[in-house]
Amino acid sequence: MEFQAPVLAPAAAEITLLTLTCVVLLVDAFLSQARRDVTYLLTLLTIVSTAFVVAFMTGEGAQVTFSGHFVNDPMARVLKLVVLATTGMVFLYSRDYLARENIYRGEFFVLALFATLGMMVMISAHSLLSVYLGLELLSLSLYALVAFNRDSGNAAEAAMKYFVLGAIASGCLLYGMSLLYGAAGTLDLAELSARIADGATLSDLWVLVGLAFLLVGIAFKFGAVPFHMWLPDVYQGTPTPVTLFVGSAPKVAAFAMAIRLLVDGLGSIGEAWQSMLIVLAVASMAVGNIVAIAQTNIKRMLAYSTISHVGFILMGILSGSEDGYRAAMYYTIAYVIMATAAFGMVILLSRRGFEAENLDDFKGLNRRSPWFAGMMLIVMFSMAGVPPFLGFYAKIAVIAAAVDANLTWLAILAVVLSVIGAFYYLRVVKLMYFDDPADEPALEGSSVVKLALSFNGLLILALGLFPNGLIAVCQHVFG
Repeated sequence: MEFQAPVLAPAAAEITLLTLTCVVLLVDAFLSQARRDVTYLLTLLTIVSTAFVVAFMTGEGAQVTFSGHFVNDPMARVLKLVVLATTGMVFLYSRDYLARENIYRGEFFVLALFATLGMMVMISAHSLLSVYLGLELLSLSLYALVAFNRDSGNAAEAAMKYFVLGAIASGCLLYGMSLLYGAAGTLDLAELSARIADGATLSDLWVLVGLAFLLVGIAFKFGAVPFHMWLPDVYQGTPTPVTLFVGSAPKVAAFAMAIRLLVDGLGSIGEAWQSMLIVLAVASMAVGNIVAIAQTNIKRMLAYSTISHVGFILMGILSGSEDGYRAAMYYTIAYVIMATAAFGMVILLSRRGFEAENLDDFKGLNRRSPWFAGMMLIVMFSMAGVPPFLGFYAKIAVIAAAVDANLTWLAILAVVLSVIGAFYYLRVVKLMYFDDPADEPALEGSSVVKLALSFNGLLILALGLFPNGLIAVCQHVFG
């Protein structure tokens, strides 16, 4: 059999990112702490260059390469741009915080770039093998990032929990993939779907068992109940820039993994995984919204908020229709934008020796800064699904998809749980506008952080007032 060299153009963005990340790693090794800004600037240049390649140099339509393991299609291009934009915002938010806390080191940027590469590989995965390789690259980078602050006992504890539970989830995912490979005899997702649809050589039992193990890995990556145990501890125990990164961009990769595995690879047995996803979605929305009410730490509150939002994303996917997939993608992008702004506010309110992670730290924010109190109000109202903000249209789209799929009871339950969840979002607004602050220190954030946060908040408002642009992008992907 003659060896054929793969076509590299569809993977140009990943090649660019990997090459420039290695350059950042080598340059950083020779820099003193006083010149760490060089690493920071090179990292931003890496993100911008990769985004340019994704947007302008990777062709149109679906392109499959590397013997069927890698695909570059419209969904991949859109989600990669979202991941790169989110990662860039994380770096803008993080620089001053890291320098202030004496953890301004090159490892943060290099690990985040390698995690971004893992996310991009997951997004373009076209086989079980490439899904797993991308997931492991992402996971190993995140384990190290969570333990990034070596002087923090909480970070070490969170990293250990994340690593142990993540290893179990990865093992379950790999075992599920091995069962599917044994049943179908292929790693390619398109061929897997065709052979399962044919059913002539397949054992239904092994396929369903493999599917169950796959869903464990997907649910863990999302942070869906009952595989959510790591999420609150990791969010609370890590430095806020790491929490910001872990809580935003990887959710896009998790959505892509779910679409690649369930829709592209196992779409022919959709009824089987739809019933399983209903359980995950209901449990996530219920546990996330109810337990969040009892939290006094805003990081833990946002962690349980994330779990509830994951339930809505899964509700879009389980509808099993193009409209549902579009709604789930729209919701995922909306959530990432909102989460980035929420954790950005925590970074802005923090100062040397003080982490603004308790709800009481938001008391009287309107007196200290009416503008940023307004930004946080936009974020909280949007997460609660209040019109006319971005989160409202995301919830409406997912609920409409559930109704169209004859799951009206699920849509009603989602509305009821959203109303319950609105309590803890409105509590933050009440603290900012109606409670007296314990003290009134000035906001220490740099102009870059303030500009980034203002842009982030106004983007939530703009996409709520003019939602058609983002809706059109999602329709183009699942046209």
